[in-house]
Amino acid sequence: RGWRRWQIKITMDALKDILGDAQAYLTADENKVAVGVVGGATIAAAFTLYMRRGSSKPGTFDIGSGSVDRSMVETEVKDYYDEFNTLQRGKGAVIDRKEKVANLVDKFYSLVTDLYEWGWGTSFHFSPLLPGKDWAACESAHEGRIAALIRLGPGKQALDVGCGVGGPMRTIASTSQGKVTGITINQYQVDRATHHNSRLGLSHLCSAVRGNFLEMPFKNETFDGAYAIEATCHAPTLEQVYSEVYRCLKPGSVFVAYEWVTTPNYDDKNEAHVAIGDEIIIGNGLPNLRSWKVAEDAGKNVGFDLLESRDLAVQADGSLTPWWWRLSTSLQLFKLKAKFNHSLVTIAEYLRIAPKGMIAVHQMLVDTGIALIEGGEQGLFTPMHMLVFKKPEARA
Repeated sequence: RGWRRWQIKITMDALKDILGDAQAYLTADENKVAVGVVGGATIAAAFTLYMRRGSSKPGTFDIGSGSVDRSMVETEVKDYYDEFNTLQRGKGAVIDRKEKVANLVDKFYSLVTDLYEWGWGTSFHFSPLLPGKDWAACESAHEGRIAALIRLGPGKQALDVGCGVGGPMRTIASTSQGKVTGITINQYQVDRATHHNSRLGLSHLCSAVRGNFLEMPFKNETFDGAYAIEATCHAPTLEQVYSEVYRCLKPGSVFVAYEWVTTPNYDDKNEAHVAIGDEIIIGNGLPNLRSWKVAEDAGKNVGFDLLESRDLAVQADGSLTPWWWRLSTSLQLFKLKAKFNHSLVTIAEYLRIAPKGMIAVHQMLVDTGIALIEGGEQGLFTPMHMLVFKKPEARA
């Protein structure tokens, strides 16, 4: 056992040096690697920190497994793929059994939450690129817009629909000084959100609960505002989740959603377009990929008034803000990093530092990263179509 520990330590130190040398040749922005790609690199970088179990990030021996038992990761990955009607890109991937969506999403986030948090941070979303600002500032601005739109302030309470590990709720609560309650299907994310809330001294403003946002455990007319950031795309239909939000809001309250949707440029008869959509669906645990128009209609169908509908990726002059640069500034650079990081994940799994099955998880996230870049560059997909809905005032 002592020899094994020494061998792992030497390997960890070597990989850390290799990663440092490689990053020396990349710019600061380029080193902000994609959702899947950074999983491998950050595992290597975290090797020397594996005893810091109480740190702000997951411990190395938990990376990639979340709430899934390490011995079950490989099986869970296979079961995850089995939920889709097809894995052949371009044929229209959907989840076969809609009643399985909640279980699949829970499984997906158990597998990827640590990779997301290590490589991306605690705000699992894209943002418009603001001139002269780094991505952290762009994320904060994207989140802060919501606090203003829902008019959150001291003495008021908002609902975060699909809160993840709580990055946005902490920005929105600390900016507005209003209270935010988040809901997520995944218990591991609840635990991580609670940890961060406490660590940052925001437990008095922020809380997270586990639950299905199709059947939320809140009384009618509880909240003064609500928002969803790239989360309701996991719902079997938007009407299901939007109707629950409507029920939980007080009359006159505002609901803001940043939706993952196809744009008017997307052609569902174009196999190349569908292939990109399929990769996004499979790599992100989505039941399907819907259009911006479907999202608009869903809100109106459940009783909301639509105040604004706008793709925040489209600038005033019609050009696109390159939100996909959050992954990489070029597709070729992304693929190069992916290849390098894939070798690190392979080594980590071989040494049993990462659980068996993480190679497949990493590859899935790399493939969807490529699809997101392609979809963004071609203007086929946006992760930030903003919908501002209002629940009508109560009738006298």
